[in-house]
Amino acid sequence: MKAIHFIAGTPRSGSTLLSALLRQNPLFYASISSPVMAMVNGIYTALGAQQEWTSLATDKQRENSMRAVVEGFYQEYADKVVFDTSRGWCARMGILSKIYPNARVIACVREFPWIIDSFERLHQQNPLLMSKLYNQGNGNTVYARADTLAGTQGTVGYPSHAVREAVFGPHGAKLILVDYEALTREPAATMQYLYNELEFPLFKHDFNNVEYEADEFDAQLGVPGLHTVRRKVEFLQRKTILPPDLFERFKGGDYWRDKSFTKLGISACVVTSN
Repeated sequence: MKAIHFIAGTPRSGSTLLSALLRQNPLFYASISSPVMAMVNGIYTALGAQQEWTSLATDKQRENSMRAVVEGFYQEYADKVVFDTSRGWCARMGILSKIYPNARVIACVREFPWIIDSFERLHQQNPLLMSKLYNQGNGNTVYARADTLAGTQGTVGYPSHAVREAVFGPHGAKLILVDYEALTREPAATMQYLYNELEFPLFKHDFNNVEYEADEFDAQLGVPGLHTVRRKVEFLQRKTILPPDLFERFKGGDYWRDKSFTKLGISACVVTSN
């Protein structure tokens, strides 16, 4: 690899769209979630204190082993800049700072109730299919589904907490936050912002011909359309399908849009027009 950077953040917040755009650049490789973080976590566990041979492994060996699985996985893309995607990277900022000190982590973020709304919309579009996101005990009503998604270890709650941890932790300078509305309302400005932050020469992206889908991956999850990207990048204004009280419960928390947020010194691309 010429270089590697990471994409994380909350689901339904533009990470697949961002990857689809990055793939337009022939110098880049990007895709949806990869198994790389799981492999790094495997080494973290295998060489951790729970194992009898822990004393035989040094931190340098741990670091080298983690880097080896990443580079082995992407060996066929040795001539490209790689963007690896996993929701959990924000919870592994310390590890990334050790194995790739020059890498940046792009965290895609979005208002929490609209993320829940987006998942509920997918659920309502596939009424005959039981998703792996829920079961008979936690998926019978929109309230139960929302609570399941938003839980501490939930599909939305976990990565949301991971981003907050990264933002307010010691490695925040590695982050680049990308607001969903900024990406969909102002794609050209957002991509220019990213290129500047990553110190790459600008590339002319085609925002009217962006397509990406992972039908087989989505089918395994029981969530058809989860990673489907529309051809034209645009922000679609719509009404929520969540009950009003549920939507209100999840409102707030879009801290990256607060003017005082810039005092943290973290790069953030937010919407500048409505």
